[in-house]
Formats: sequence, C-alpha cells, structure tokens
Amino acid sequence: MRRVIAAINTTLDGFCDHTAITPDEEIHRHYEDLLDTGDTILYGRITYELMEYWEPMVKNPTGEKSMDDFALAIDRIPKVVFSHTMNNSNRTIGWESARLANRSLEEEVLALKLQPGRDILVGSRSLIIQLIKLHLIDEFQLCVHPVVVGSGMPLFENLTDRTTFKLAKTKTFQSGAVMLYYEPTGG
Repeated sequence: MRRVIAAINTTLDGFCDHTAITPDEEIHRHYEDLLDTGDTILYGRITYELMEYWEPMVKNPTGEKSMDDFALAIDRIPKVVFSHTMNNSNRTIGWESARLANRSLEEEVLALKLQPGRDILVGSRSLIIQLIKLHLIDEFQLCVHPVVVGSGMPLFENLTDRTTFKLAKTKTFQSGAVMLYYEPTGG
C-alpha cells in the first residue's frame, strides 16, 4: 500500500509563512529528491496557486540550477487539487499535470493508497491538518527554519485531539534548518 508523506516548512515559532524562509540550493535539492520519490502530490487551492510560481520556469529557466531543477520536478509530478471554489468551468487549472479532486479528501487518499505506485505527497497546511484528523499520514516531514516571525498562519490550527508521532530521523541543512521525520505511533 502506498504511503502518505506530509511535508511542510515552518518557522521556529510554528508558523507557515513562505515569505519568512529563504530556501537555498540544498533545500531545493532536498525537495526535488522528495518529489522524485512520489508520483502524486496533493494541494489545497491556496498552496497550489502559490506553487504555480514554478510553472513558467519550466519553459523559461532562471539559470539558477537548483531552482530550475525543482521547477522541472514539480512540473512533472501529477497534482490533485482540493478546492471548494475552483472548478473546470470558472478557472483553468494551470499545469497539465494537475486535476481537481472530485471526491472528498478521505475518499481520494484511500483510493490513491490502494492503487499501485510510489508515495503520495501532501504539501498543503490545510490538507495536512485534515489528514492528521483522519489518521492518514504515514510520515510527517517538518522542516524547521531558524527564524522567528511572531505571527502568521500557525501550522497546527484547529486540532483538538491528541495525536502522537515518534521521531524517526533528522537531517540538518547548512542554513541551520532541520528536517524532522516523524511517524505516527497509533496512540
């Protein structure tokens, strides 16, 4: 059965703010490698629209190898977008490798897990929160960046049930960011 891997960046004080962190070449390479382990990535509308930043770089590379390579990796992986406001009639979805989900998150993930293939990646804060509640995350990769922003969108919002994970391994980047790999304990 395929695994669901939730991966996200956060600040030291627990906020998801893509403008507060500056991914370097090493972090771009890490996420490029992660994308190559999966064959599907799940996004909510907001994160999907943020990730569309990378689409033009496929045809017009920046010259920065790590960014251009990441753009190619994010371009080629199939994307499933969950949105209550987007639909095929009111907005072109963008990437050819993207489609709108036509089932609930739980139904879509359970169906994907039963199909043959590689890992299912999740890159949206809102979907990660929902999948924690549904107990459908097999691995949680939390990249903690050495910056405090003081406010923003908290990573773990609206979670009321206790969910425990065990630390499986860590990876430290030259920038001081630390990737924490967690697995659910079932408790």
